[in-house]
Formats: sequence, C-alpha cells, structure tokens
Amino acid sequence: MTLSDAQIAFIKDNPSAAMITTAKDGTPKAVRISVGIIDGKLWSSGTQDRIRTKRLRRDPRCTLFIFDNQYKFLTLETAVTILDGSDAPEQNLRLMRQLQNRPTGPLNWFGHELDTEAFLQTMVEQQRLVYEFDVTHSYGMVQ
Repeated sequence: MTLSDAQIAFIKDNPSAAMITTAKDGTPKAVRISVGIIDGKLWSSGTQDRIRTKRLRRDPRCTLFIFDNQYKFLTLETAVTILDGSDAPEQNLRLMRQLQNRPTGPLNWFGHELDTEAFLQTMVEQQRLVYEFDVTHSYGMVQ
C-alpha cells in the first residue's frame, strides 16, 4: 500500500510513534520509536538484541501509532522487513541524517556529536539494523 502525500507529510512532521508488536502469547507490546521516510519507504532503527527484533523475526506484523500534540493521528498496520545486511550502518546514517535534518556534518547520538566515521563505527558496534515497514492498512485523522 502506498502512503498518501498527506500521510507522508504527517509522518515527516511527527516522527515519534508507538510500535506495537506481539508477545508469544499474543499480548500487545508497545515501545516508543522514531520513524522516517527514506526513498519513499518508512524506516526505523533497532538492534539485533532488542526484544522487538526477536518478536518481529517470529511474526513480522506490527502496528504503528503516529500522533501529533493535538488530536491528529495515523495508525499503520504493517509487515516488517529487517534490514541487517552489511549496509545497515549506512542505512542508519541516512535515516538519522533525515530525522535530525542534518544532510552533512556530525550527528547527535545519545547526547554526543559523532562525525560520520565515528557514527558508522558506533552502528557496527551496537549491531544496528533498520526496520522497513510495508503498510498493509492505514487509518486515522490526517488530512
């Protein structure tokens, strides 16, 4: 499913989201994430050892709840592809540059400014990956 221009604009203006996956017993589990649009695809960052990564490897279905600070919201039902190949550090670099609106120069990472090489090395050390969300259904109050 393709996101509308209004949905894409809403996501770009409101990159905070709740990501809901399910435990083995079906219990919904929610965490706060940031999302970004890269080359028309919806991405977020994660790590190999996160519980949500393990859940998504078992069941790739996930719901995202994206919201503003008033009343608008966008709910996306998705299937997740985990991008964890050798290009994952560079993919995280692209995502963070977009999220931080810094096309060049250092990036902020947990309160520290990192140049490109240090950022890429940190991505390798943290075993960072990218969640790519394929939207199967959307609804909400976004115009």
